[in-house]
Amino acid sequence: MAEATDDRLRLLIERIERLEEEKKGIADDIRDVYAEAKAVGYDVKIMRQIIRLRKMKPDERSEQETILDTYKAALGMG
Repeated sequence: MAEATDDRLRLLIERIERLEEEKKGIADDIRDVYAEAKAVGYDVKIMRQIIRLRKMKPDERSEQETILDTYKAALGMG
């Protein structure tokens, strides 16, 4: 019984290790795309904000934009 449990644990650990390696590869690819965007003149900081906004549900995004506008107005930032 213990040997089967040990094998199962080892397989799970190895799976996680492979996935972590894939995740690192994907993160490297994303970094490369941002570097390419920057090289052709795009503002990477703004691109990251747009991506964050696109992940949000429309109503959450609208609420956040409304609050941001309210805060900006309160601070005289128009």
